[in-house]
Amino acid sequence: MNFDNPPNRNNTFSFKWEKYKGKDILPVWVADTEFAVAKPISDTLKQRVDNAALGYTLPAQHSDASEAIKHWCLQQYNWQIDTKWIVWTPGVVPAFNMACKAFCEPGDAVIVQTPNYPPLLAAPEINQLEKVAVPTIMQNGRWIIDFEALETAAAREECKLFIMCNPMNPVGSVLSKQELDRIVDICNKHSVMLCSDEIHCDLILENKKHIPAGSVARIADNSITLMAASKTFNVAGLGTSFAIIPDAKVRANFVKAGMGIVPWANVLGLEATKVAFTQCDDWYKAQLDYLRKNRDYLVEAINNIDGLSAATPDATFLLWVDASGLGVENTQKWCEEKGVGPSPGIDFGNKHFFRINYGSSLSFLQDVVARLSK
Repeated sequence: MNFDNPPNRNNTFSFKWEKYKGKDILPVWVADTEFAVAKPISDTLKQRVDNAALGYTLPAQHSDASEAIKHWCLQQYNWQIDTKWIVWTPGVVPAFNMACKAFCEPGDAVIVQTPNYPPLLAAPEINQLEKVAVPTIMQNGRWIIDFEALETAAAREECKLFIMCNPMNPVGSVLSKQELDRIVDICNKHSVMLCSDEIHCDLILENKKHIPAGSVARIADNSITLMAASKTFNVAGLGTSFAIIPDAKVRANFVKAGMGIVPWANVLGLEATKVAFTQCDDWYKAQLDYLRKNRDYLVEAINNIDGLSAATPDATFLLWVDASGLGVENTQKWCEEKGVGPSPGIDFGNKHFFRINYGSSLSFLQDVVARLSK
């Protein structure tokens, strides 16, 4: 659990590091961390590979992995689920695109928050649906959904689905019970299906509790909750996630939307999920402590750089940085010329911002800050 000494990712074909390969630019963009996975995960994967049999494994039959999810939901959120509610997917991106196919028809519209994760923003158009953007606004130093805009959007007859992100990416806010209740009220009032992307929900750095959408009784039967071990335990490359869908009919429609197109979650991802949710609590807690210190350091440092500002996020390892004070047209170019490669704000819906990944060693983060401060 030495987060100060991450593994060397050179020549590993890492998506994050390949982008700036051969350039003196530090990659702080795509949302995976630089940390070595917890030892129980690596030990289990080695054991499975050494077994030398990597044939077909139907995810629904991997009962240990499903039971691990059930255990995790009870431990983390006090949510008692039935394992038959679980639908395994090879990532949340395929999952929310499946939701678009399952619950919308040509001419329908999908509500999304902005700014947001680029593949989520792209999902409606990919599925020949209208995208209806609801802004995230700053209120009392914290980013929240514009609930009036959400109400207006949901009232449109063609809006059939709301793909929500909680905790919010890139702004890092965690929905309070009151905020989630308001979303539930709006969706129920206007018969809008709620698909909640909660992939970062175990990375809460404040004294707050995550409330899964599907755990709210009033909308459980009209909900799809998307989760994964991938962000929390740095196993995103294993392509494994899951949806929790309490209602049998909703679940069947969701599964049907992926038939013949969406592959099974793979066996190593299932093994990693099982171990992450049952054997890695100490590693998990230590990582949260490390990320909290990184976040606090980075927020203070960014707010001390002329032209930049950032609010402290509740969760994730991502910081949404306001660069409007720089007075430059291209904030991404400004960063890259200083030797730092963040996620471009324009991809999330606001060209005056950029997103920094602080899931790295503190020394690496200090190098990033030093370059931005020049």
